[in-house]
Amino acid sequence: MVRELTHFIGGKRTPGTSGLFADVYDPNTGTVQARVPLAGRAETEAAIADAEEAQRGWADWNPQRRARVLLKFLQLVEPERDSLARLLSAEHGKTVADAHGDLQRGLEVVEFAAGIPHLLKGEFTDSAGTGIDVHSLRAPLGVVAGITPFNFPAMIPLWKAAPAIACGNSFVLKPSERDPSVPLRLAELFVEAGLPPGVLNVVNGGKEAVDTLLDDPRVQALGFVGSTPIAAHVYATAAARGKRAQCFGGAKNHMIVMPDADLDQAVDALIGAGYGSAGERCMAISVAVPVGEETADALVARLKERIAELRIGR
Repeated sequence: MVRELTHFIGGKRTPGTSGLFADVYDPNTGTVQARVPLAGRAETEAAIADAEEAQRGWADWNPQRRARVLLKFLQLVEPERDSLARLLSAEHGKTVADAHGDLQRGLEVVEFAAGIPHLLKGEFTDSAGTGIDVHSLRAPLGVVAGITPFNFPAMIPLWKAAPAIACGNSFVLKPSERDPSVPLRLAELFVEAGLPPGVLNVVNGGKEAVDTLLDDPRVQALGFVGSTPIAAHVYATAAARGKRAQCFGGAKNHMIVMPDADLDQAVDALIGAGYGSAGERCMAISVAVPVGEETADALVARLKERIAELRIGR
């Protein structure tokens, strides 16, 4: 049976109303396992409005109280690690072991953000000039948004959401529509941990949802990870509207193999980076550049030997 997914707005799962859906595939079989609603402008604006209302009260919480929500979230995730990893693997296609790593790297940033009472401290300079003292204060921006990619559906949403909400902002997450189930579950766990409804909203969608986040003046800042063309579009559009933007695009790498390289180590690094996490790591090596014909021949020979030893499995 094909599941029908939802958005997550106002602290609860919310069915889509645009009438538009995308298929969520099981990459292990190629079959459709769920349908995810694609938000239009009206739905996205409703999520922003809800986040704006929730942010006012959330910003009044002192940093220690906000940090306790993050710590409770970490406690709630612990018994669900395996189920979250398997859910992630079922939609993305990376192995369950890699999915555990995806989740762990995200949780490490939540742990860091739990130190927000110290991280938010301002600065004071006595006698910066004659009779002049200087001090700085840190204050939340308001509503901020994250547009996150397919390759790490737990890690990157947590990297963006946890620091943002710890600082007193509300956060609208637009995850990849290809693997949205883990972000939805993480949002539920945040509310179970005591996060006020609306402080973290999840809106599934495509270009229309993204453009709404870029156009709406209530969204003060955006973070994006994805392809270079979309990163350029998001950054240029956000900057033109006076929004803060942090955009990462096109993160693939070349591996230079020198003649004196340890080829066993180089081959292991190449296979791990190229195929680990289904080849979807930001630091994945898509091109190997051996220096010299002899190096190239030796590298290819070692690769053939190593690949013959590999076993495919979950």
